[in-house]
Amino acid sequence: MKQNPLINFFIKLVSTFFFTGYLPLIPGTFGSLVGVGIFCLLAKSNFLIYFLVILGITFFGLFTCGKMEKILGKKDPGCIVIDEVMGMLVALSFMPFNFKIIILGFLIFRILDTLKPYPADKLQYLHGSLGVMGDDLVAALYTNLILSLIVRFSLI
Repeated sequence: MKQNPLINFFIKLVSTFFFTGYLPLIPGTFGSLVGVGIFCLLAKSNFLIYFLVILGITFFGLFTCGKMEKILGKKDPGCIVIDEVMGMLVALSFMPFNFKIIILGFLIFRILDTLKPYPADKLQYLHGSLGVMGDDLVAALYTNLILSLIVRFSLI
């Protein structure tokens, strides 16, 4: 994709979440860990701030992921991790600040993001940003539902 090098740099910076996606072997896991870190930083903040952070990350992800695919000429390249950051924040939304919940949420999200339960398995084939972000949003919503049931029934 021919574009201004500064714009391409911005797209790479954002979609890889400050180049986290270039960490070796398991970039999606590193992106998820960044999401956990942001959750820990914002867990005691106002919900509006938390919601605005999720909204901002989602907006920037939708804006950049499809463009990053075009820059690299590859469908959903592993270096794009803003979707995992967003996914962890959605997965942990409304959860108490409890390390057991955070660890369990991380594990459930990573498993569901890998297994791609319906409709994530269909969304991942969409072209552009919706295909990149959509399957992680589904995994995050399922994770949040499972965690909510665990918290509700005091299983942890």
